[in-house]
Amino acid sequence: MTISRRISFTSIKREGDNRVSILLDQVKTMLKKILKILASRFSSQRWLTTPLPFLRWKKKGHLKAMTLIELLLVVAIIGTLMAVGVPVFTNALYKAKVSQAISKVALMGQKIEDYVVDNGRLPIDLSEIGDTGATDPWGNPYEYLAIFGLDKTAIEGKWRKDRFLIPLNTDFDLFSAGQNGTTAAPLTAEESWDDIVRANNGGFVGLAHKY
Repeated sequence: MTISRRISFTSIKREGDNRVSILLDQVKTMLKKILKILASRFSSQRWLTTPLPFLRWKKKGHLKAMTLIELLLVVAIIGTLMAVGVPVFTNALYKAKVSQAISKVALMGQKIEDYVVDNGRLPIDLSEIGDTGATDPWGNPYEYLAIFGLDKTAIEGKWRKDRFLIPLNTDFDLFSAGQNGTTAAPLTAEESWDDIVRANNGGFVGLAHKY
């Protein structure tokens, strides 16, 4: 991985953290505005501590109710939990999908190698190894390109290459286009950074930006 690429992904992570902080600040600002509006609209602050009639419930025979300030505190807590929890959940879900795609690419790669041993040639497409229409966790089809034994001019511009423009594989390419669903032959292209690729003839299977 080049220094520039590491800096780019550090910037992406830092941008995600900044978005969480901005969202929390927006929630706080919104609550301050609500309190300010309520304070200006009602001459008496007793409104804040007066039980709200539509939030009453019975407890041990007594009628209980939430005050406006208690309601605002509940809203603030829920907003804060959502601001923190949603990004964490989204990140965990993304990592789970990446792991699933890596496992699938590795499995299909092994099946292709077994097919070569049994048939003496590479499969024409993934249907020959029983993976017709196989899609990654983001709903995009897995990409396969036979390389060994073919005229290189026929596949020029299609096979995957690293940052030195050296082909990732000499036998076949197999990859997922990742979360964004777009890709380009060289791994240096920004749209390829989240691809899950097979490289070194199966010696590496993982995210393109980690290769």
